[in-house]
Amino acid sequence: MGIVLNQSFKNTISTYLGFGIGAINTLFLYTNFLTDEYFGLVAFLLSAANIMMPFMAFGVHNAIIKFYSSFKTKNSINSFLSFMLFLPLVFIIPASIIGYFAYDSIAGLLSKENAIVGNYVWHIFILAIAMAYFEIFFAWSKVQLQTVFGNVMKEIFHRVCIMLLLFAVYMNWLSVNDFILAVVAMHILRMLVMMLYAFSIRILKLKFQKIEKISSILKYAGLMIVAGSVAMLILDIDKFMIGLMLEDIEQVAYYSVAIFIATVIAVPQRAMHQIMMPLTAKYLNENDKPALEDLYKRSSMSLLVISGFIFLLIILNINQLYQIIPKEFTGGLFVVIIVSLAKLYDNSLGNNNAILFNSDYYRMVLFFGVLLAIMAIVLNIIFIPVYGIEGSALATFLAVFVYNTIKVYFVKRKFNIQPFTMASLKIVLTLMVLSLVFYFWEFPFHPIVNIIFKSVLIGLLYFSVIYKMNVSEDISSQIKKYLRLK
Repeated sequence: MGIVLNQSFKNTISTYLGFGIGAINTLFLYTNFLTDEYFGLVAFLLSAANIMMPFMAFGVHNAIIKFYSSFKTKNSINSFLSFMLFLPLVFIIPASIIGYFAYDSIAGLLSKENAIVGNYVWHIFILAIAMAYFEIFFAWSKVQLQTVFGNVMKEIFHRVCIMLLLFAVYMNWLSVNDFILAVVAMHILRMLVMMLYAFSIRILKLKFQKIEKISSILKYAGLMIVAGSVAMLILDIDKFMIGLMLEDIEQVAYYSVAIFIATVIAVPQRAMHQIMMPLTAKYLNENDKPALEDLYKRSSMSLLVISGFIFLLIILNINQLYQIIPKEFTGGLFVVIIVSLAKLYDNSLGNNNAILFNSDYYRMVLFFGVLLAIMAIVLNIIFIPVYGIEGSALATFLAVFVYNTIKVYFVKRKFNIQPFTMASLKIVLTLMVLSLVFYFWEFPFHPIVNIIFKSVLIGLLYFSVIYKMNVSEDISSQIKKYLRLK
């Protein structure tokens, strides 16, 4: 776990820095510098692009990670990577042609409830391509076990750029339409920077020799298109469907703020995932089951401890946070709580996704994913008209809970390993007790001061309990290291 903890720690710092900048953008700049309508539009465009991204990538970013370590010679590796770079064009070129001739029909469908969307269909397409190739070049660096720079580009770069662009709108240097164009250009720039970095780690040498396992690679990439689409669907289908089903696109903005707050819980998983994916693939390719099981349990425990702490900070400070952001964005308390629970459960699975995506059972990801997609869409269709954005949050929670439970059961059945221990139960009970004790207790100060004092107190108490129970060897060793305990 040394390289995992080292790079995960650096990735966690950069990811939280990115989320901190994102919090300023989402909670303060977007809400004050753009109208609610245009904030909702930007959230809709980015969500739609995220949903399209796996198709544009054609599963290549997952295939690079799974198969790279199975190639041993320079020529075979160069041929494999060259093939991976050009494979997405199999989808992108036909999609571009179809989009050109069917533009009016596509624009009409997307703008059925909100006419403003119809002018930005090509923006979605270009954003999706830039996002796809960024992930491909990020995967290129991941298999070299270099994830920190890519994570900085993924989590910090675009948020800093958006912050600067929002200030440009505020200063009347950019119109809102110029801002949206600049967001697209920024994603293209990010992709190009990631490409240069990936090639600096391992230079591109185009080779088009015969590749072993070509049929396996294509089958895997094809299935990962669907699996990746499912992952993006569960992240963005709610915002996308709110934009399609509710007349007020402003509701997407209100929902996005609540979702952003809850999504902070996913940061440790995102940070650790960057290095766990190639390591899990390595253990599976080498059939090293003891190492795989150890990584499964340790990653689950570490993520449950860290994300549990973030869960506490969010749930116990949410009322104070809602006192300092615009009032119209404060109606998503239920959304924050229910989605936070879903994210906490998701984190507790450790590298479960990495095991499924990189094992011989990756085809089951397709089956599970289709079930998840159908469930998420059906539940959103049922709940959104009745409960609005709260209904979408409930749909997301139910879909994620069923999906994750199925994945845990499947890995247990096929590999005879599972992530949970009695220590997991201790952590959950600790979270429940602290939530009940501190939710209604407040300092009589300004909301920001309250958040700081309460967070420090909760952190000291929580990690003291975690250290005393010694539920995670990795977390305890980090506490000893930084506090210089014996």
